[in-house]
Amino acid sequence: MSGHSKWATTKHKKAVIDARRAKSFAKLIKNIEVAAKLGGADLSGNPTLVDAIQKAKKTSVPNDNIDRAVKRGAGLSGDAVDYHTIMYEGYGPNGVALLIECLTDNKNRAAAEVRTAMSRNGGTMADPGSVAYNFSRKGVIRVSSEGGVTEDDILAAVLDAGAEDVSLQGGTFEIITDTANLVQVRTALQTAGIDYESADSEFVPNLAVEIEAETARKVFKLIEALEDSDDVQNVFSNFDLSDAVLAELEQE
Repeated sequence: MSGHSKWATTKHKKAVIDARRAKSFAKLIKNIEVAAKLGGADLSGNPTLVDAIQKAKKTSVPNDNIDRAVKRGAGLSGDAVDYHTIMYEGYGPNGVALLIECLTDNKNRAAAEVRTAMSRNGGTMADPGSVAYNFSRKGVIRVSSEGGVTEDDILAAVLDAGAEDVSLQGGTFEIITDTANLVQVRTALQTAGIDYESADSEFVPNLAVEIEAETARKVFKLIEALEDSDDVQNVFSNFDLSDAVLAELEQE
């Protein structure tokens, strides 16, 4: 799990200066549209939309874009939103497991782009179910440690709300919950005055596999190729990175 977390943290740190910011914006907007379509535009009754908007704001998506996405998703602007969620399973270099979550309005295009990215970057597609059993759907909340918040502060706020685990990954605390407890744990943080970076439902590996730096470079290249597709919303993996390997990669 920690490798996945460290990769997510590294991606978050890169996001502000990443040349692919436009793609990141588009995917965050898509999340907002889907959340608004499923639960409506009223934030008080749609915690998924609250989290989608929070994540977009943390990544500096303009408020006007967010407002238009909410209206478009909720059907208030006359535009139709029709996305389908598709999960693909596969293996990366050295057998690293991958779950590829697509949110698309064109299933054929999404399938073609995923297969192309996999075949060109050392990945192989897998049969449905052959990878997914290694993962569990969990609520994942990330809190920056830069504001002076401590692990004790977070534990005091979330343990009684249903949090399962709290760990420090780089400069980010990661809180794992059952998906059913995600909203109440997030609310407990807010009640305690602790700001959170993101709160999402993610696929977390049941058993992580530690990889060395060379394999990590290949896995990162594959994940980046997959995420270059507008249809790929998330890539989940089971790799783990030691602090030494992570430090080596961050210097590149």
